[in-house]
Amino acid sequence: MKFLKLIPIFLIIVVNFPYQNLVNAEINNPKNYKALSKNNKKLSISNVEYYIKQGDKFIKNGDFDKAKDSYLDARKLAKQLASFYSDLNSSFKGIDARIPNEMRKKGKEILQILAETNGRLASLYLKIEKPEVAVPLLVEIIRIMSPNTPEGKEAYERLIQLGFVETEYKG
Repeated sequence: MKFLKLIPIFLIIVVNFPYQNLVNAEINNPKNYKALSKNNKKLSISNVEYYIKQGDKFIKNGDFDKAKDSYLDARKLAKQLASFYSDLNSSFKGIDARIPNEMRKKGKEILQILAETNGRLASLYLKIEKPEVAVPLLVEIIRIMSPNTPEGKEAYERLIQLGFVETEYKG
């Protein structure tokens, strides 16, 4: 019987308890929330840069295996982002010029970072005496950056030093 007397009190408390403002999110305006913003470390250029910095720290500490893993993660994510930006660029061509312009800009930025990652990874492979793994990375730098860029010229020079190619590029 005492239990039945408590039911009305419980209902009064539950019914009068306000339901609004129960959830306090960090974002003031939910419409401004962007899951993949620049501050997010999932699928972004900043995450690729984070992996590169981690790899650099591992190199300084002499932990080449962890550095290699970090550089490989950066390379994988950079390739994914480059592919996504390229797909969006081609999908919106002729529809809305602003979107291809943005994707082209982001694509160039991520390709630059990919070339940087490949260069660091190639240097690491050369340091641990695996030039056969470094060669494809150096060739990819030339392919994505062009032989006329400083990165492309440096990659070709390293291919000459390795003996993979013999003809000097005078461009």
